[in-house]
Amino acid sequence: MKRVLITGAAGFLGSHLCDRFIKEGYEVIGMDNLITGSLKNIEHLFPLPQFSFYHHDVSRFIHVPGHLDYILHFASPASPIDYLKIPIQTLKVGSLGTHNCLGLALSKKARILVASTSEIYGDPLVHPQNEDYWGNVNPVGPRGVYDEAKRFQEAITMAYHTYHGVETRIVRIFNTYGPRMRLNDGRALPAFIGQALRGEDITVFGDGSQTRSFCYVSDLVEGIYRLLLSDYAQPMNIGNPDEIGLQAFAEEIIALTGTTQKLFIVRCLLMIQSNGNRILPGQNNY
Repeated sequence: MKRVLITGAAGFLGSHLCDRFIKEGYEVIGMDNLITGSLKNIEHLFPLPQFSFYHHDVSRFIHVPGHLDYILHFASPASPIDYLKIPIQTLKVGSLGTHNCLGLALSKKARILVASTSEIYGDPLVHPQNEDYWGNVNPVGPRGVYDEAKRFQEAITMAYHTYHGVETRIVRIFNTYGPRMRLNDGRALPAFIGQALRGEDITVFGDGSQTRSFCYVSDLVEGIYRLLLSDYAQPMNIGNPDEIGLQAFAEEIIALTGTTQKLFIVRCLLMIQSNGNRILPGQNNY
């Protein structure tokens, strides 16, 4: 039986990947330090003999006995609410954690897929972004801890690929939604849906013209699975090519709820973080 290690296994995406690989007949080893993940996401897997779980921080040395065929490195805070609260851990899991996973892949002769993000493009000047675009990233802004952690992750992954010959895959993930997503994770889709479910008016920061491409989690998992088994080693965008404006999206949610909720466009909001970082209008609607 083929064995796969999935880091960040108790998170939104990691838990769905565990489900997929169990379904495909793999032995799955999940790993998570549970800072942002939840055991509730994978509790249904614990009775299965082909699933095991390590409560471990991948920023520290990783030991997994036995052979490994694949490693999927999905450990990382992904919500702006999380990585603004734990910036050092975010940087460490993208750098030290990736280094440890790559070292494990080298020693086990395993293929590794790392989860990058559309955030490596920063505030893009090109729409839509293709994989050849290098981005427009502020390394010292409030989002820099996440953006630069992922950019370093890609760089060291390619270094292991070219220098050590490790079989690597890099997926750049766009806005994904579906079951097990936290309603309070700070991004636009769960924020709007959460307000609708609570009967609150929906608030859009900025002028409402910002666009997002939303990808359902099962579609993303399918793309990740195919990429892992492919022979393509360069970064790959996986997401929905069709974008929707945030105002139009919020109006659609109001229509679907069939309530009297209203839409508020907040054009002049300026948020100040506790550490003094300024977040401009619209930056909280990821």
